[in-house]
Amino acid sequence: MLVEQLKENYFFAVIRGKDKEDAKNIARYAIKGGIYNIEITFSTPKADEVIKELIEEFKDDNKVIVGAGTVMNLDHAALAKAAGAKFLVSPHFSPEIAKYAVENDIEYSPGCGTVTEVVNATAAGAKIVKLFPGGTIGKGFIQAIHGPIPEVNLMPSGGVSASNVKEWKEAGACAVGIGSALSAKVATEGYESVTRVAQEFIKALD
Repeated sequence: MLVEQLKENYFFAVIRGKDKEDAKNIARYAIKGGIYNIEITFSTPKADEVIKELIEEFKDDNKVIVGAGTVMNLDHAALAKAAGAKFLVSPHFSPEIAKYAVENDIEYSPGCGTVTEVVNATAAGAKIVKLFPGGTIGKGFIQAIHGPIPEVNLMPSGGVSASNVKEWKEAGACAVGIGSALSAKVATEGYESVTRVAQEFIKALD
């Protein structure tokens, strides 16, 4: 089941490339470092082409799952589907995107910041709910939600670092999104730095 594999992979690489090749390289080196959920955001130029090309490149690697991030509207959702994206992630909850995802058998993880949003998102079919912005909402939110709604899968994005990722997991996060931290050193140290950062995050959970 896709949701279980996404949770098992645990880390989502949230990739905002400067251009197509930048995005693909960040993805390649994240995968090399052991991060297999690859979220190509629509703030990346030609994001749908990046998704399609990465899916083709890693079609023989069963661990790698490529999806779309910053899915703001139905146009983005349709482009992502046409490219073969396995999941859609938004910074907000959109009932229209949720309906589209259910109808097209794509996982949808909307960004939520309140209990009401989380409940509405799960009722609309979201199996993993993104907590956004994670750093603002905080780890205690997961524990508080899991009191009345223990079965909901919550994935913080924003505010997750190698130094606090273990705390997020202990708080009950089913997965985490890692964005700018992954590629922060590319300009000075090259794409190999993405692999090193990915490995730091994985090691932090051991």
